[in-house]
Amino acid sequence: MKDFRLYDIADFVMDEDFIRWVQRKDPVDNLFWENWLTQNPSRHLIVAEARQIVEFVQLEQQPIAPAEIRSEITRVLTTIQQTKKKDEPEHPRELPTSPLRPATRIRLAIVAAIAAAAILVLIITGFPRVTHHAGPQLAHTGSQPLADLIEKNNPSDKPLPVDLPDGSIITLSPGSRFAYDKKFNASATRDVYFSGEAFFTIAKNPARPFRVLTGELITRVLGTTFTIHSFEKDTIVRITVRTGKISVYPQSQAKDIPTTSPDGLIVTPNQQLVYHRDEKKFQKILIAKPLFIVSDTVDHSMIYEDTPVEQVFDQLGKYYGINIVYDNELLHKCTVTADLTNEPFYHKLDLICRAIGASYEIVDAQVVIQTNGCQ
Repeated sequence: MKDFRLYDIADFVMDEDFIRWVQRKDPVDNLFWENWLTQNPSRHLIVAEARQIVEFVQLEQQPIAPAEIRSEITRVLTTIQQTKKKDEPEHPRELPTSPLRPATRIRLAIVAAIAAAAILVLIITGFPRVTHHAGPQLAHTGSQPLADLIEKNNPSDKPLPVDLPDGSIITLSPGSRFAYDKKFNASATRDVYFSGEAFFTIAKNPARPFRVLTGELITRVLGTTFTIHSFEKDTIVRITVRTGKISVYPQSQAKDIPTTSPDGLIVTPNQQLVYHRDEKKFQKILIAKPLFIVSDTVDHSMIYEDTPVEQVFDQLGKYYGINIVYDNELLHKCTVTADLTNEPFYHKLDLICRAIGASYEIVDAQVVIQTNGCQ
């Protein structure tokens, strides 16, 4: 029994069942792949690229060993990726010579040339712009036809802002891509399938949560701003919240969590959730340079004159949205005299702790104050 979850692009391109589905569009095959993609939404971008290659190439069967073809395809993919990084897509590198038999080498060269042309087309033109088109599209992960996805990528070297129908904005970093259903505004949840890095500014709509599907994870929000770094090749996924609040959970738990439920790992401003793909473990940390989360209309001054340290910590936590844990009984006699207005967050902490003879550590994205109290 084939486990398509382990397939990469080359595996799909050379798989006879996959090729049959793409070329013949048999209703039975369509049903299978729609169901499979529904259960494995994180694979739809890879499936889409493989489909585009197969549809472009339309190779005739040749008596070549699958292992040899796969090796050649893999080398072509590697060569094209290297070419792309050097920003010279119109001049692909010459493929290295192979120790294969002369006849096989010729046939493989043909396969490689066609595959290289197909992949170059994708790299040069990128995924289709946000519009209707007749070309191949990403496979849909729901009950709608496979052609009902709108796709966008950023082949440039600058951030690319993309407006969504609900008023949300996704600012794509170079080399990043996403897709969403054409009936985006009519669905119960606003789902986006994403790979790469982007800054999300989500329009508030409590009745229709916004969900970002990235690899093994689902990030659910109502209205907030955050960044996701999740390229397919990465072993670590990073989700950083700027404003608002999000919840993150594995896609394997999607069926067990209602769309309106707050369940999952909660991430708040100035926090970053790190997911280690190999170990399937989560880690929540504070970002290196926390920023104010309060409105610009609020007085940001932090000038203290013999001010109780509990009041100082409470204001600090409120301004940055960071939980500061301390012992009230030990600190009730401590006071602070300082102007912390223009100091970075961690320097503020250092100065406060120095003034009261305390120290701190970061535990699960919280600041924990350690002290013996003030006399």
